[in-house]
Amino acid sequence: MKRTEQVELTVLCLVQHEDAYLLQDRIKKDWQGYTLPGGHVEAGESIVDAVVREIKEETGLTVLNPTLCGIKQFPIEGGRYLVFLFCADQFEGELSSSQEGRMYWIKKEELPGINLASGFDELIQVMTNNTLNEFQYIVEGDEWKIVLK
Repeated sequence: MKRTEQVELTVLCLVQHEDAYLLQDRIKKDWQGYTLPGGHVEAGESIVDAVVREIKEETGLTVLNPTLCGIKQFPIEGGRYLVFLFCADQFEGELSSSQEGRMYWIKKEELPGINLASGFDELIQVMTNNTLNEFQYIVEGDEWKIVLK
């Protein structure tokens, strides 16, 4: 049995302030809608450094003490795609947008009325529920199923 596989490493961060989440109205076609800012971990970069860098690049904010709050994964050709999920409620700097999309503070009660990216509801469940740790897509035939653990 093979014990290693090709892995693509990424991060997302749920930045919170009072009763609002910082969301990006994502432009790219591969995951459109309102979602969390984040991106790829660069070769040799620490996972924590990656989340701080990505949030700074996409939002203009420097997150302080980001906390690992879960993992998301799905299969890709030849391996798997891993997303380290972080939460942060401390930050400094001035909010700005990037080429990835415009940034907005969205109140939690407004979430049902906006165009959220696919799987966003389950993602937030994992990130905010202390009894959940993992969001996993499992492919069965042509269907992708979400499993929360």
